[in-house]
Amino acid sequence: MSEAMETLMDSLYDDKVPARWAALSWPSLRPLGSWLQNMLDRHKQLLDWTADMNTPKVTWISGLFNPQAFLTAVMQVTARKNEWPLDKLAIVADVTKRGPEEIEGATREGAYVHGLYIEGARWDTGSSSLEESFMKDLYPLLPVILIKAATQDKLDGKEVYACPVYKTQSRGPTYVFTAGLRTKAPPSKWILAGVSLLMDVVE
Repeated sequence: MSEAMETLMDSLYDDKVPARWAALSWPSLRPLGSWLQNMLDRHKQLLDWTADMNTPKVTWISGLFNPQAFLTAVMQVTARKNEWPLDKLAIVADVTKRGPEEIEGATREGAYVHGLYIEGARWDTGSSSLEESFMKDLYPLLPVILIKAATQDKLDGKEVYACPVYKTQSRGPTYVFTAGLRTKAPPSKWILAGVSLLMDVVE
């Protein structure tokens, strides 16, 4: 047995994603079994998306290999529609009060996305703002988010926390974008708490 095959066998036995697979994969902290199911779910979304080539009602953004490209596409569509320079646009994230199954159709502007978890706080649907997290609820799931593009000079920075979005709990190099979330508390509170949005969570 070659060294490569032995390494692969050890990874399968330990329920770990083989290093050679991980090198060609998306960032993930999942064990092998969960990783494989995640891959199948990602594949299914792409099949459903390309089956009729229509804009999906809501996109599982966490299941995209390159979510940054999806966000750039949203800005490009807005830029062409309004004849705005692309480098003057920024992403706006409006958290709705609905789940994916409650979305009846695709939005005319931007895109509905889901699959984001919040760490260090929670989203209160009643007040539509950040609140302190509940005990033992470490990674509450956010409702559907409407992703839009707007010119940078029209962004409202008042009562908004610039929340970083990462692909995994390791944060760092998995940064995707910054989502402005409404807050009644000073943004500094959430900065000190290390609040962030995560696209994939392993508990």
